[in-house]
Amino acid sequence: MTHHDAVVVGAGLAGLAAARELAIHGVDVHVFEAADAAGGRVRSDIVDGFTLDRGFQLYNPAYPEAARVLDHEALNLHPLTRGMDIVRSTSTGRAVLRLADPRSPGNWHTSALSRAAGTLTGKARFAAYARAAAKLSGHQFDERADEPAQVALARAGIDATMIDHVIRPFLTGVFLEPHLMTSRRFMDVVLASFMKGTPSLPQPGMQAIPDQLHDALPDGTVHCESPVRRLTPASVETDSGTITASVVIVATNATHASALLEDAGLTTELNTATNSVTTWYHAVATTALPEPLARGRSVITVPDKRSGPVINTVPLTYAVPSYSPDGQILVSSSSLGVDDSAEVEQAVRGHLQFLYGADTSGWELVARYPIHGALPSMRGPLTVADSGEHGPVILAGDHCTTASIQGAMISGRHAADAAFRRLGIVRPDDRRIAV
Repeated sequence: MTHHDAVVVGAGLAGLAAARELAIHGVDVHVFEAADAAGGRVRSDIVDGFTLDRGFQLYNPAYPEAARVLDHEALNLHPLTRGMDIVRSTSTGRAVLRLADPRSPGNWHTSALSRAAGTLTGKARFAAYARAAAKLSGHQFDERADEPAQVALARAGIDATMIDHVIRPFLTGVFLEPHLMTSRRFMDVVLASFMKGTPSLPQPGMQAIPDQLHDALPDGTVHCESPVRRLTPASVETDSGTITASVVIVATNATHASALLEDAGLTTELNTATNSVTTWYHAVATTALPEPLARGRSVITVPDKRSGPVINTVPLTYAVPSYSPDGQILVSSSSLGVDDSAEVEQAVRGHLQFLYGADTSGWELVARYPIHGALPSMRGPLTVADSGEHGPVILAGDHCTTASIQGAMISGRHAADAAFRRLGIVRPDDRRIAV
């Protein structure tokens, strides 16, 4: 029987972040992962020269915990265009409202002033709300009364037009739920991150993020294709045998964690509700485009109301040329739920034709990724600054904090902090803080 100081179940971002924190302080830690590679939900595939992230994901360099841990220069981050195109149907045809971050004057367009995007007062109030959120950090988010995002926005005096035709279409793609019933605390965290940084993509694909965490660990730390069948507070059982540990960290999704804990006779109430999404990747030859998509910008395009299955779409190649071969544009589009049938793909293609104002009949479907449980549901009441302590087995994952890369990674650090306490390890940085 093998013994380690710590065992981590799951090699997603939370598990890798916890293991990294433990390893750099000399803890003998091993990670067991059921999949064929580390990364959890943050994985990328290379198909015919296209870089396909498993689900449309972005990385915000303003995430404080991720910025503390990751080497941004090595990620070679490529920002998307700061702004959003909102496409609506009018009596005279298709119209596009081009909204831009006020700090990006080069992206401004007069259509942003249209009342179809809300009143000037509503826009000013939303800007004030976002600025106030950007000033918060840590437990300050939890000090604001929690309520559904829809209610919080209305209470802030933002008009219904702006909520329904601007904010809702944007946040639907972030929350993966269309009703703005998500906790205002999570919305505040999201708005703060957008105020502080520009969502970006690593040049090699999103998998470069977990790869960095994995590469920081000693060789042999992560054991892939090694599912944990059952656990106790002091051991895990795999197909290769039982491994004992002074500390066990479960860094799987909430559903799997709940099942493992229940099987071990441990009771912990977890948020197992999730939201699902299907990501569609289409390739279009530049020679087939009479003009560039979205004016040649890597801007997120959304419908102003649910006029079809697509909740957002973006030409990724304009941000990261290496995401596609020369002469091709890779377009990522998302739809709620996990129906990836041919009928839905045709509906997606038709909706993209409306959103881009381009003939999509010749676009090649490169891949589709139906993702069950893509994000933990963030409905309130929600505590976003969790301590990481969850009983005899330590839990980690974005379901413990916020549904984001930042949430997963800070959850991993919290889990490592709890492990240090249980192992009786006082780190040099702890001693400095104590002084």
